[in-house]
Amino acid sequence: MGSRESLAKQVAWISVISNIVLTFGKLIVGLLGNSDAVFADGIHSAADVFASVIVLVVIRIANKPADQEHPYGHGKAEIIVSGIVGMILLGVAIYLVYEAMMGFFHPITTPSMIAMWVAVISYITKVLLYRYSKKIAKEQSSKAIEAIAYDHKADIVASIAAAIGVLLSILGEKLAIDALLYGDKIATIIVAYLIFKIAKEMVSEAFDILLERNIDLEILREYREIIASFTEVKRIDRLRAREHGHYILVDLRISIDYDKTIKEGHDLSRKIKKKLMAKHDNINEVLIHLNPYFKE
Repeated sequence: MGSRESLAKQVAWISVISNIVLTFGKLIVGLLGNSDAVFADGIHSAADVFASVIVLVVIRIANKPADQEHPYGHGKAEIIVSGIVGMILLGVAIYLVYEAMMGFFHPITTPSMIAMWVAVISYITKVLLYRYSKKIAKEQSSKAIEAIAYDHKADIVASIAAAIGVLLSILGEKLAIDALLYGDKIATIIVAYLIFKIAKEMVSEAFDILLERNIDLEILREYREIIASFTEVKRIDRLRAREHGHYILVDLRISIDYDKTIKEGHDLSRKIKKKLMAKHDNINEVLIHLNPYFKE
């Protein structure tokens, strides 16, 4: 197993185990501690378990080398799973809003202090997991691991909002301020909104990549500078690049002097490809088309 796949599985397994523990903790405490926000956060963690399991299944597929049926590799499997995780989070956000709204039509029960502490523990755990997952995702250019990291990020905001909501409800009862009693319900809606924003970003990015949107213009400019550094290149006719999961495919059309031999054109193409891949190790392939250049 390659180090990239091994690291990805390690991140996913850590996510699965931690989310299982947090799911049971938040669901039980949310029910017994009368906190809709903490219980809703537990539902979110349960969705995270499912998402992490999906990532584990897809990681092996995404790291398979190109074959006859998939000549460009299997990298887009990671994009698909990122989109699936995003859609799961969208569903969770809608569910949380529904549950919170229903809570306004029933008698308010003040949550217990233990519900707040569980939310705080969840917050601390998720901050550590997010930083770790984000670091590995950046190092390995993995969309699947990045999806897990964003999932942890959603949990961070969800847990801190739940903790604040529980605290406000408890203060509302002690200080006899009726408005604060609804803090737990309002926190649930805030949690849902924050999860929705993260989910929307994930789904949008997945669709953009699946529709083969061009990569960031700044990175494309760096490619252009590298190509233009070869004096044999008289003109860059077209330069495009697309993400294919954890790697990038580059399509290039350049013009060189019309009287260059096929071997000279071939050698130049190899040099350009090697330099691009040396400067940007996430480039998996560079396809170069040569056009004849005539002096005006």
